Amino acid sequence: MTDIETPALSVAVLGTGIMGAAMARNLARSGHTVRVWNRTRAKAEPLAAENGVQVSDTPADAVRDADVVLTMLYDGDAVRDVMREAASALRPGVGWVQSTTAGVDAIGELGVMAEELGLPFFDAPVLGTRQPAEAGQLLVLAAGPTEHRAAVAPVLDAVGARTVWTGEEGGAGSATRLKLVANSWVLAATNATGEVLALAQALGVDPQSFFDVIAGGPLDMGYLRAKAALILDDKLTPASFAVSTAAKDARLIVEAGERGGVRLDVAAASAERFRRAAEQGHGDEDMAAAYFASFEEK
Repeated sequence: MTDIETPALSVAVLGTGIMGAAMARNLARSGHTVRVWNRTRAKAEPLAAENGVQVSDTPADAVRDADVVLTMLYDGDAVRDVMREAASALRPGVGWVQSTTAGVDAIGELGVMAEELGLPFFDAPVLGTRQPAEAGQLLVLAAGPTEHRAAVAPVLDAVGARTVWTGEEGGAGSATRLKLVANSWVLAATNATGEVLALAQALGVDPQSFFDVIAGGPLDMGYLRAKAALILDDKLTPASFAVSTAAKDARLIVEAGERGGVRLDVAAASAERFRRAAEQGHGDEDMAAAYFASFEEK
């Protein structure tokens, strides 16, 4: 977040899951008036204790008189449906910051929807999980019209440590495409972590022996050690990024590869592992719980 004083805005946050709730808190703490809505109201209610946050009953109530609308929902279909519910109360010219990881096809459709509604559209997915979200330290990947960026800049500054601009047209999806590339690496590393621990267990190898072998070398990764610790210490809740959401993102990555004419075998395997872990009952746990997909039972 920036130390430069910024004008107070009225911001509607649609979707208060792990990321949306954290973003709403940081917007309020930055001095903005925030109205939040979530399909399951109980998930939004805790935000009412935050000064400057009001919980709304409907998407239309949340966006009424808003200067900026921020969507952080499950997928592109959810965003489309919710924005349709909100459409009657939206003022033309309101900036729409779309941070849901929606996929290449969906972001184009949402860009068309924004044009029909008369809203400047910003494709603005974020890199980071629960902890950086709560600290307002996300990396925002954004694409949108230069002439409207100043209007949404206070929102991006409140939720992120830095904004990387990738293009002028939100509907073209340049920020979403970069997010999918980054997520393909994150999900692959997550599943590789789970598999190395599962293999160590199967072979009777102490995982610490593996960590000692790679320590300080090019194969060592802070991310590997962090995700492995969640598994080994049984600290998979609360999730930083849930298995069910990772499964959705993995599917979007595979679809994006197919759209571009490339076969992504590792991403496809990741999607399958997340799916199995969710079926075993780990859907709401941290995505490191894909580890359990290596075993027949939970």
